[in-house]
Amino acid sequence: MATPLPQCYLNGEYLALRDARVSPLDRAFLFGDAVYEVMPVYDRRPFRFAAHCERLARSLRELGMEDPHTREQWHEIIARLIEANAPHNPADNLYVYWQVTRGAEYGRNHAPLPKIDRTVFAFCSPLVLPDRAALERGVSCVTAVDNRWGRCDIKSTALLANILLREQAAQAGASETILLRDGNLTEGSASAVHVVLNGELVTPVLSAQVLPSLTRGAVEKMALRAGITVRAAQVSEAQLRSASEVMLSAATREVIAVTSLDGRPVGSGQPGALWRAIHAGLQQYKGELAGRPW
Repeated sequence: MATPLPQCYLNGEYLALRDARVSPLDRAFLFGDAVYEVMPVYDRRPFRFAAHCERLARSLRELGMEDPHTREQWHEIIARLIEANAPHNPADNLYVYWQVTRGAEYGRNHAPLPKIDRTVFAFCSPLVLPDRAALERGVSCVTAVDNRWGRCDIKSTALLANILLREQAAQAGASETILLRDGNLTEGSASAVHVVLNGELVTPVLSAQVLPSLTRGAVEKMALRAGITVRAAQVSEAQLRSASEVMLSAATREVIAVTSLDGRPVGSGQPGALWRAIHAGLQQYKGELAGRPW
């Protein structure tokens, strides 16, 4: 894990991350009553900023909260935060974590939901992507039953189940835990999962059990640009295990090939041709966006 950059944003102030303080009665601390976004930034340019704003607003609506800021205000907050940390991050690639909680009230009440000021927090960290050796090797994964709550489409900070599932991968010396619910693929503990079936890129249908991943959307766009057929469809466990290629996508790892699943090779055991085309396309796309307004 990369050390966070030193400046953060908290409730209208830019300050040292080590000096930031929130109330222990904040509902995010007590209940996980908050939502968040993780957005990659390449050469100081946020990637898919508008889409991140839209997903944040959707998550807030699902929790019965209004977005405390307009898109223009979020733009200013994030731009200033990136600029404040620029001297500490010569590579200019980072990610921004931003979070909105319901706020802090004097007490601990499950309901009714209080009318209180939101807590808004954001910080940056260097974006450390897989190096060339890791990309050429791919990653190993394990599978587990998806035992998370029923609203995985909300990007909530209540991530205990995800943490425990990711720990299963760590204990097995793997990179990620791929989740199965009722015999079908949902996603990874911290990533979207794509499989190649009969030459097509297939990803599970979006539902309450699947986060609407923005990196997933970018991967699908790159696949279409490369002439690859893209489908959203139910993927059975048998299809996952027999797929010619499996890929993970996430904001902090882009897209990477899965070459081993539960100790068995995926396809040839090497990153496949479709992954190579998609990964190359994504790098080209990032270059195309460089310097454009966000």
